[in-house]
Amino acid sequence: MLIRTAATFAALALLLFNLGCQKDSEAIVSIALHPTNVNILYVATNDAVYKSRDGGQLWERFPSFSARRVTTLAIDPQFPATIYAGTMADAVYKSPDGGQHWLPHNVGLKEHVSFINEFVFHPTDHDQIYAATTVGAFYTKDGGREWEERMAGMKEVHIVVSIAIHPHDPRVLYAGTTGGIYRSDNAAMGWKKINNGLIPEQELMGGMALGVNAIAFDVVSSDIVYAGTTKGLFRTDTRGERWERIGQALPDLFVSSILIDPIEPKTLYIGGPSGVWKSQDSGQTWAAINNGLGSLNIRTLAMSPRDPHILYVGTNGSGLYRSTDAGATWTPVPLTATPARS
Repeated sequence: MLIRTAATFAALALLLFNLGCQKDSEAIVSIALHPTNVNILYVATNDAVYKSRDGGQLWERFPSFSARRVTTLAIDPQFPATIYAGTMADAVYKSPDGGQHWLPHNVGLKEHVSFINEFVFHPTDHDQIYAATTVGAFYTKDGGREWEERMAGMKEVHIVVSIAIHPHDPRVLYAGTTGGIYRSDNAAMGWKKINNGLIPEQELMGGMALGVNAIAFDVVSSDIVYAGTTKGLFRTDTRGERWERIGQALPDLFVSSILIDPIEPKTLYIGGPSGVWKSQDSGQTWAAINNGLGSLNIRTLAMSPRDPHILYVGTNGSGLYRSTDAGATWTPVPLTATPARS
């Protein structure tokens, strides 16, 4: 399977940023928060998966279940004792017991997939999951026991960096790739490129591929979608038929993460190499909210499903941080490990 040179360079840049260059727990690559219990959270670093049951005071460090790095974590929204881990070069692992034991779930994936970027769950059927990978989009209908490729229509690019599903119409998905954004209106059976306003076709074809790191639906109007890319932040209110650039005053174009406050949907957060930024007017104006952070190189953001004022930041240089005041101040959360339970 051939991948365009431009896409390859863009993908390498994304992978280098995602993996970071730190050791031990200094690089936080993924954060997964329990859907109902604010005290339970999981964190993946370059070296291990950690779990806290007390809001981050103490952590279990799980023995390595893969020879490869974990690149993303996801908690089953209906049965939160079930955890999925995507890895680099070893595809998918699943834990049915809160991380105590992990088993590979790679049928349909193992021979092809080298890097899992993101999981997204069907809003009403937790066994239906989509995965963004370095060789495309994949789908399972049985909780990861078997996976099938869903790439029809993505002729130009195979590296899928991010994926998002419509909160009310699960037939609609968006895929962020190293060649822009695609939308599916039929549960990923077919995809349509929707790059109008995002990146000129001649620039994309000419060797300046665009990586789309994060996609987020507006919580009030699902026709409004935000996309964080390697070249800026974009917004559409036409289901991707036309994108507009927002946040031009941001100091760095690279956006790694996006959060939207479900109670105050005009409030957005983004993270990237210049720290965490907050907007209270749907992305038109932004303010830095980095008080207390030891590093501004932000890999990932997470918001508590129970309280949107509780935020977590994973950095590429100084570990994990938490805010309980919607980002006004940040406190470090050291990964103080205790032995994992048997």
